[in-house]
Amino acid sequence: MELRQLKYFVKVAETRNFSEAARTLFISQSTLSQQIKQLEEEIGEPLFIRDSRRVRLTDVGEQILPSAKKTLREAESCFDRVYDVRNLKTGTLNIGATYTFSPLLKETVIEFMRLYPEIKLNIFCKSMEELMGMLENQEIDIALSYKPSEHYDSIESHILFDNNLSIIVNDKHELAGRKSMRLSELEKYRLALPAKGLQARNTFEKLISGNNFRFNISLEINEINVLLDLVSSSRIVTVLSQATVRHHAGLRTISLENPDCSMEGSYHFLKGAYRKKAAKEFLRILIETNSYSQSVQMIFD
Repeated sequence: MELRQLKYFVKVAETRNFSEAARTLFISQSTLSQQIKQLEEEIGEPLFIRDSRRVRLTDVGEQILPSAKKTLREAESCFDRVYDVRNLKTGTLNIGATYTFSPLLKETVIEFMRLYPEIKLNIFCKSMEELMGMLENQEIDIALSYKPSEHYDSIESHILFDNNLSIIVNDKHELAGRKSMRLSELEKYRLALPAKGLQARNTFEKLISGNNFRFNISLEINEINVLLDLVSSSRIVTVLSQATVRHHAGLRTISLENPDCSMEGSYHFLKGAYRKKAAKEFLRILIETNSYSQSVQMIFD
């Protein structure tokens, strides 16, 4: 039994389709079928039920699948440890970030790539729920977000920096000189908001829950950098975390007069999973490039 065969088996089990699995694995369908057949012969039992419409796991396949996934994860962890021993000279680092958090990564990514050009960075911008799923499936090494509203038993979360939801306008807006505002004052202005489901929008919805505000919402968008560009070149008002606009010139933040507008920056790992040195370095650079006062708790040992 080879790791390659287990990888092929898991991919077919996930896709339920030999053709799709072969495309994903960048091999021919005949090669895939041959490797699965060899695995079945070695085990002595069929792993899939094949018909003209779909592929289904047999009872034996269902029993083997969790162990096959665990074996592949442990093998990947072994390779990761070897890469770390090579002093960050090779390997891959998979970073997940929520849409609202992603604008904070630009300077960190540039500096990390300068210091460690041999390490490939993969960055995924997803919703909080998608990132937690990717962590659980070990598709990413670390997730970055604002503090999630839900608790995940399999995820270990740590606060990176304190932060609050704020009103954002350009520096020539009539509100640019204000230090703070009440939510009710936003009824006078056209709003462009982060799309529903994004963390800044979730915090905003909690703040206005139970009130009868009549906001003029002209735009909702899930691309935060585009939203910031729109605000910087118009009289549109938005609400985002203070940290989001840290590196954007021409924008002003106005504090909300509300005690419940906290949006703490956080990072998340899968409990019990191996923590790459590259992930530690990425967090260190994130702290330094953004001048956060808090330091990352050393949980990598």
